[in-house]
Amino acid sequence: MNRWEELEVTEIPNGGGALRLMRRVDEFSIRIIGRGELMNSRTHGSEDALGRLACEPYAKHAAARVLIGGLGMGFTLATALQSLGASAKVEVAELVPGVVAWNQRYIGHCAGQPLQDARVKVEVADVRDLIENANGSYHAILLDVDNGPEGLTHDANDALYTLAGLAHAYHALTPDGTLAVWSAAPAPRFVGALRKAGFTVEQHKVRAHAGKGPRHLIWLATRDTKH
Repeated sequence: MNRWEELEVTEIPNGGGALRLMRRVDEFSIRIIGRGELMNSRTHGSEDALGRLACEPYAKHAAARVLIGGLGMGFTLATALQSLGASAKVEVAELVPGVVAWNQRYIGHCAGQPLQDARVKVEVADVRDLIENANGSYHAILLDVDNGPEGLTHDANDALYTLAGLAHAYHALTPDGTLAVWSAAPAPRFVGALRKAGFTVEQHKVRAHAGKGPRHLIWLATRDTKH
């Protein structure tokens, strides 16, 4: 039996712990030390769905601007790029510098090297900072941060999902903009908060891998014009 090999360990800023990159033959895993696996290169169906569902509505927009919170293994980014036009701009906010380095050095091929696409700009930053300074400029904001609104492994991420955080996201979007949020588990309180913040919400249940595996959730929240 092939065993897992540790490639590197990197720190999460602001005392968030540490991440470990593992490899077993051609399979890769990112794990948070002491809490288990966060993502795996073989189970990315829901990440693919996040990129597709959020970005397909803007495929024909001449200059769509998209923000992705969380690079991960690059699968959401890759599918977003496939769904957008040649003039689109995609910004990726990744809090952990080591995750960006891992995509460049070890795992970029798993998602087809999306960081090499000329439409992409990577910011080593907290996605909250980009949202708070956006002022109605994004057509879509995709949040694949932690395990979802009610499954946090890093407490600082909670601010993204509060009413104040959702208000910032609302005002960061264009009038026809979409906030898309990935979650590993249901979060009914969060859905209520989205509606209270002025969004109309659609919920999609998707499989983790090719029609099988755990069911994950994606919420598509569009600005309610009556709000």
